[in-house]
Amino acid sequence: MQRLLRLLVACILAVVVPSMFGYAAADASVANAASASTKPTSTTTSKTASRTTQRQSDSSISMSIDSATPVVTASSGYHLQLTLQNTSSVATGDGTLTVAANALYTFVSRTDIQDWAQGQSRIPMTSQLSQIDVGNIAAHGTATVNVDVDASAEQLASITSWGPKPVRISYASASGSANVSLHTFLTRSTDGLKTADTPAMNITVVQPLSSTSWQSNTTIVSNIVNAERSWLNSSSVADAIFTGTDAAKRERAESQLVAKHAKLQVVADPIYLQSMSIPARTSAIAQPGMFDITGYAALDTPDAYQSAGVKSSDWDASASMAAYRSAVGNTNATHTIIAWQGSGRWTRQALNIARQQGYPTVIATSGYDADTSGTVHTGKYVVPTDSGDVTVLTAQQELSGLAQGKATSSEADSETSDAGRLSRFVAQSAFYQMEQPYTSRNLLVCLKPGASTTLIDTLMSAVEQSTWLNLTDLNTLIASDAYLSGDETSDIVPQSSGITAASRKRLEAALSTFMASVRSLSQFKEHVLYSNPSSSPSASATASTSNSGDEQSLARHDASKVAENNAKGPSSWMTCLNSLQSRMGLLALSGNAAVIQRMGDAATGLSTTLLNNVSITPTDTVTVVSETASMPVTVTNANPYPVRVRVSSLTDSMEIVTSRYADVTVPAHGEAQVTFAIRVATSGSTTVHLTLLDRQGSTFSSAQTTTITSSLQISDKTGIAFIGVAFLLGVVGLWRQFHRKKDPDE
Repeated sequence: MQRLLRLLVACILAVVVPSMFGYAAADASVANAASASTKPTSTTTSKTASRTTQRQSDSSISMSIDSATPVVTASSGYHLQLTLQNTSSVATGDGTLTVAANALYTFVSRTDIQDWAQGQSRIPMTSQLSQIDVGNIAAHGTATVNVDVDASAEQLASITSWGPKPVRISYASASGSANVSLHTFLTRSTDGLKTADTPAMNITVVQPLSSTSWQSNTTIVSNIVNAERSWLNSSSVADAIFTGTDAAKRERAESQLVAKHAKLQVVADPIYLQSMSIPARTSAIAQPGMFDITGYAALDTPDAYQSAGVKSSDWDASASMAAYRSAVGNTNATHTIIAWQGSGRWTRQALNIARQQGYPTVIATSGYDADTSGTVHTGKYVVPTDSGDVTVLTAQQELSGLAQGKATSSEADSETSDAGRLSRFVAQSAFYQMEQPYTSRNLLVCLKPGASTTLIDTLMSAVEQSTWLNLTDLNTLIASDAYLSGDETSDIVPQSSGITAASRKRLEAALSTFMASVRSLSQFKEHVLYSNPSSSPSASATASTSNSGDEQSLARHDASKVAENNAKGPSSWMTCLNSLQSRMGLLALSGNAAVIQRMGDAATGLSTTLLNNVSITPTDTVTVVSETASMPVTVTNANPYPVRVRVSSLTDSMEIVTSRYADVTVPAHGEAQVTFAIRVATSGSTTVHLTLLDRQGSTFSSAQTTTITSSLQISDKTGIAFIGVAFLLGVVGLWRQFHRKKDPDE
């Protein structure tokens, strides 16, 4: 009864007072009220601020909340830090900042609380918390204002009911050139109040633990490419991809955060746990690499993923558990497995795929309850699929959005900063509990991947101080009664994936990049690498050194062993290279643009390096002085195993030509030479194009060019000279024949 009476009084004040005295008059009475007992401070700087300004007015001043007391208790007081930015090229002159509230007001609807946040509600501010003189703010300068109200202040003591209260923060310059306001909330806990407690509302706060900083370790990748035997194992593949240079610092911060807030639920990427020196405490594990299952379902091209080197077995629940066991160093470890939502929604098709892959539970960060205007409820649905029931844990949209840095609307003027959004988060959660104080519910709040540990710490501290909330764990939420199940969920499950064009384009680009990488690796393995034991150069060489009998038999046996070992070596090496490429593809197909770029570049570089390690040594110009000659070409192999390739030679001339092809086997870390025949029909020069072909005739590596210069002179000046001399000699011979003196005897 007392609660209803307070509510009635608040409604009368909200409606009658403004209409009788006017909104401006009500504010004027507040301006004359006594200020807080403490002395707030104001500091001004001329440094240009880079803060995002909120939609407030056309004023030359913008204002944002840097910090605020999210939960006011009997001993906390109320503290604010604000930044004012002068966006004009003219100084503001002196001004005044006023913080006022309505200690008796109770929000009665979602519309009511949203209207206030957007500055569209005329709630009278009957209690002035503080008024501060703000000095001149230079052109394009900023001022930082601190507001401190003691817990003993009358204005706070007048708050006799718990819950969110409206607060308006106003700044006005003395000249009247700048006038701006923020509409925020002060939320009083039940601490120290003589009111009946209602059951606390359950809330589960979940942080996904993953990384978007994946990059390749060039040293380890180089060791694998060079077939360093100590690196040819599954552990080295994990080590070849790390989470950036500041990984240790970030891991410490995450571990400290989890240790400080025991009820913070952590759903971790098991591959990320593998990369940590000491894996953080987790509540559950997600799919490996945070692979985008919803994006996979939306694209509906499983063959493309297979062609990109990422098999379904790489991201199923078994792979997740294997990675977790590797991370914690316990082959028998078990853990709760929950699939995290990717770039699309959990449609029935996506849920069916998740269930097929061994995930009985998924977390939906969006797509469920998005348009619901009813009271909040437990974030759990049990959805039937062709592969079995799937438990869908759904995030409460408003609270999760605020926790992830999203304002409730573009017009919510105080929600452009973390502190402003946190004040709204606390106020909104209190309103939800007051909406149905005796209904058992468990709300899921999903935080953002990669969120600042400082921000999460502040949020969790606020939730822990919120006496109307009871933090629970994921297992409690999973075990709670579903809000809807079975056929009841038919209208709730999203019909379309909702994947954006940008997300689809990123995934398709990643698939294209990794399919090309797989093709290059396959080309190298199948048509360049030489690992045939029966025709191994090592076997032939060893056998030829034996003379006869037992020695020859022993030599053949030894050669066969060498060849067999050589064949096993390339096989293990290629398996490791393929696993490395697959790991890169798996991480890229989480859908993060930066990871796609880095992993795509690394995978392309891996396959390109193998092929480019086989190259033609640049050849000097060849000079020919006869009709035929030869051109030696050297092929180098920097790979750790032999290769067998074909060299193509083609000239730009029809008169100066070479033989077309030459096959060559090049030993590991060695070189071999082939010879091309040259035929010349005239003098001159031409360019020779030398290209490497695999055993199927496809080009690879870098082409080379050289020049053939012919000094041969046939049927040209030299030939004419010879003919001329012969003609002259013939003429002279005939002349002598007719003019010589004959002997008398003739």
